[in-house]
Amino acid sequence: MSNPANMVVKAFFDPDTYTVTYLVTDSATKSTAIIDPVLDYDPKSGRTDTKSADEVIAYAKAQGLNIEWILETHVHADHITAAPYIKENLGGKIAIGAKVPLVQEVFKGLFNEGDNFATDGSQFDVLLGEGDAIKLGDMEGSVMETPGHTPACVTYMFGDAAFIGDTMFMPDFGTARCDFPGGDADTLYKSINRIPELPGDTRVFTCHDYLAEGRDQYAWESTVAEQKAKNVHINENVSKDDFVKMRSEKDKTLNMPVLILPSVQVNMRAGAMPKAEENGISYLKIPINGV
Repeated sequence: MSNPANMVVKAFFDPDTYTVTYLVTDSATKSTAIIDPVLDYDPKSGRTDTKSADEVIAYAKAQGLNIEWILETHVHADHITAAPYIKENLGGKIAIGAKVPLVQEVFKGLFNEGDNFATDGSQFDVLLGEGDAIKLGDMEGSVMETPGHTPACVTYMFGDAAFIGDTMFMPDFGTARCDFPGGDADTLYKSINRIPELPGDTRVFTCHDYLAEGRDQYAWESTVAEQKAKNVHINENVSKDDFVKMRSEKDKTLNMPVLILPSVQVNMRAGAMPKAEENGISYLKIPINGV
């Protein structure tokens, strides 16, 4: 990491999916990475909309930003990515964690995808693994693999900021679920315990906020020190066995995300819709009793 003084972080919150999209900019060069952009989707009608993405695009154009990267922290289960739409309008390379083939392999089976669906991550422009550098103007970010929520989750480090996806939430809401295919509470515990190794004043930016009970405003920024001291699921006083027990029991009580089936089908394709059929319409599959 370098030149954190030049770094500007801009957040866009989508209340429909509780998702935060980030723009990370090197102010000296205007080079920018967009993290976890959202494509609006109405599950009742099956229609998409670009309102959320258009707000990001309008801001980027107004600020004269040069989009170099479109970074996915993981294959999201709660929103469809707008990465291809962002790329079409602003440029940039679409990147995700290098272990995404593990996720693709699982969901290729669930959705009964044919041999034409590759499970090598080739749908993405770049696959990023542990320690890989992300050049952004005069800054250089890096990648930390933080699996557990999914096998391919990564954290992006820029300057004094960690963009941790669904690994952790705000301290008063805790941690991510681990009951999706390939998820594992023991692995998540190990990943989360890499975060306290960072300096205490490191800013922690989460992918979602679900407005914890007792709080009346959405929030998505904390610090490593706050997470270590106050995270309700995994503070410095919680053992691995206690965390795994808590996380496993809690996950059994959670409903599946509303958009998990459409989201995963699209996101494992780097945001591309399934190939249109002879009538020109693309279709998503709903596996009956499959999950």
